[in-house]
Amino acid sequence: MGTTPIVTDAALVAAVADGDMSALRELYARHGAWLHARLLRRCNDRDVVVEVVQDTFVALWQDARRFRHEGEVGAWLWGIAFRRMVSRLRRRKDVVLLPEWDVPSVRQHVLPSAEDQVLLGVEYGDLAAGLRRLSPEFRAVVQAVVLDGLTTKEAGRLLGVRENTVKTRLHRAKAQLRTALTEREEGWP
Repeated sequence: MGTTPIVTDAALVAAVADGDMSALRELYARHGAWLHARLLRRCNDRDVVVEVVQDTFVALWQDARRFRHEGEVGAWLWGIAFRRMVSRLRRRKDVVLLPEWDVPSVRQHVLPSAEDQVLLGVEYGDLAAGLRRLSPEFRAVVQAVVLDGLTTKEAGRLLGVRENTVKTRLHRAKAQLRTALTEREEGWP
């Protein structure tokens, strides 16, 4: 009795690029649920989340050839999904984009979930260690502006702080990240 070889996500994306609908279904089976769950943690409208997940896989179908095989497929899909969600929400005032890790007025000193820590490592490699060392306030600003692509004004609205506060925190966070990455390159723990 032989075992069926496990097909990698990257091989499935290549198959999607060649028009293989079963590969698209398999990628949806592997990634659809966690994308939906993670987007729900960022948006207060379930209909928007469902539409964004669908849009993400339509984009995968149309643009599979754009995957450069330089990272994890899950991270690439998350990038597509989040950019599509932000694009949708910029046009609407009744939907709130929720911060993934930190809402200063609601939760204090909240660490990223285990899922987020794993995804952070997959998505951002060496940068993830530096991000984990940032304060929750700095990490939230980097997440919103640098990783999620929000403007400083949008990030300020999201985080409940002034735009200038976002800029200051981002500047300081970048300095701390540069230090952390330099120490890592030089062999510091």
